[in-house]
Amino acid sequence: MYEEERKAMVTKLESGGYIKSTGVRQAMETIPRHIFIPEEMQRFAHADTPMSIGEGQTISAPHMVAMMLEILGLKKGMKVLEVGCGSGYHASLAAYLVGAEGHVFTIDIIESLTQKAKVHISQIGLHDRITVIHADGSRGLPEEAPFDRIMAACSAPEVPHPLIDQLADPGIAVIPVGTGYSQNLAIVRKVGGKITRSEEKGVAFVPMRGEYGR
Repeated sequence: MYEEERKAMVTKLESGGYIKSTGVRQAMETIPRHIFIPEEMQRFAHADTPMSIGEGQTISAPHMVAMMLEILGLKKGMKVLEVGCGSGYHASLAAYLVGAEGHVFTIDIIESLTQKAKVHISQIGLHDRITVIHADGSRGLPEEAPFDRIMAACSAPEVPHPLIDQLADPGIAVIPVGTGYSQNLAIVRKVGGKITRSEEKGVAFVPMRGEYGR
């Protein structure tokens, strides 16, 4: 179901320059986006726009998902932390990219979303690669650190320092920062004990909740 729509979405993202790698293309062609969206909205699943998934939360637009995945450069065997699991779509794409030898830990402060995400992830058979946790994701997951990659699907006032503390060396974290309509995508790299930061301007995410959110 929706296979042709999914392929058309991927083709559009490639032509727009958002998908640049074979891995991200294959992941977005393979993982069925519509499963992660409420049934009454599934026919719009492949439109390049954020969509409501309940509880005041959204699933990110496909172009933003692709852009973040390309920045992260996920490879087989990596351990990944996601803050804000939402419906589980982004975590599932990451799990596809890190393979059976890798693992994704995804956290959400809203328990009902974690329960739904578990169902969606089981539906596509990736439950053995993804651990879904109900907790304050802004604090990270220190008991499983360090993480090769960290990504957030929600915007914090500033990059939470526990997340950078839990980033492996070398490692990359992609975290939206800012408030309201003034948000940027912070790209933090840790290499040889040094931390560098760059930003992609003009993004829009729901607010991060929790101790280091708002």
